[in-house]
Amino acid sequence: MRWNTMLLLLLYYNAHATLPPRWNRAMLFPSAQRVKRSTAALLNPVLQKTQDDVDLLFEFLLGELEISDDLKITVKDEELASMRKAVKFDALCNDVIPKSVTGIYRLNSQLMNNPGTLKKEDYERTVLTMVYTAYRAARSQGHQKDIWAESFVNLYKALKHDLMLSSHTSSSQRTS
Repeated sequence: MRWNTMLLLLLYYNAHATLPPRWNRAMLFPSAQRVKRSTAALLNPVLQKTQDDVDLLFEFLLGELEISDDLKITVKDEELASMRKAVKFDALCNDVIPKSVTGIYRLNSQLMNNPGTLKKEDYERTVLTMVYTAYRAARSQGHQKDIWAESFVNLYKALKHDLMLSSHTSSSQRTS
C-alpha cells in the first residue's frame, strides 16, 4: 500500500514537473485565456510590445482611472479611452487581473512559488494588480485597509524577487 502511494506521488510530481511552460504561465492569470469579449484580438491581451506601448500604459495610469462601485476600471480621459490600446487595457483591468482578496492571495502564492522569471505579460498583469491593490488600500479603512496593504506589499515582494532573478539570470548569461 505504501509503495502504491509513493509511486502515485512520484508519477504526479513527474507529470507536474514536465508540463509545458505555457501551461504554467496560464495558471497565473487563467482568465486571460477566456476574456469575455467577442474579438479574438483580446484573447490573452498584452499591452506592452514597444517603448511607445509602455509610455501609453504610463499615460493611462497617470490619466486618472475611475473605479466604479462594481469595480469596473475605466480611463477618465476620453481621448485616451478612445484609443485601440485602451480596449486592451480595459480587458486586462476588467477581465484578467484578480480583484478579490482571495484571487490576489492565490496570485501571490503562485508568484512566490514560480521557479523562473515571469513572462512579460505576467509581469505587466502583476503590476496592474498591484496598482489595483494600492487603490483599494487607499480607499479602505480599518482591517480591510490592512488586508489590501498586505496584498500590495506581497505583490511588491514577488516582483522584486522576479527582478532579482532576471538580473541574476542576465548577468550569468553575460559571463558565459
